[in-house]
Amino acid sequence: MPTYIMLTTLTPEGVQTLRNNPDRIKEVNREVEQLGAKVIAQWATMGRCDFVNVIEAPDEATIMRVSVELSARGTGRYETLPAVPIDAFISLL
Repeated sequence: MPTYIMLTTLTPEGVQTLRNNPDRIKEVNREVEQLGAKVIAQWATMGRCDFVNVIEAPDEATIMRVSVELSARGTGRYETLPAVPIDAFISLL
């Protein structure tokens, strides 16, 4: 299944939501699954992004739907990158 890296930066509203309800992170992960994708791994980071997520989705349309749905909430900014396994990448060269 295609894999994507989603970089998340919280807005001030998102930070407030997280402070008031830390379990919201896991709730959002379940919502991602309801949209047809799955969070495979997730890290909280310090720096430009607040979270790095590894997500599997069956196709680009699904990951785009996830990204738009999450962005529409106004609690975060998202950058989604396709992740290509190294061997597959090398075979393309």
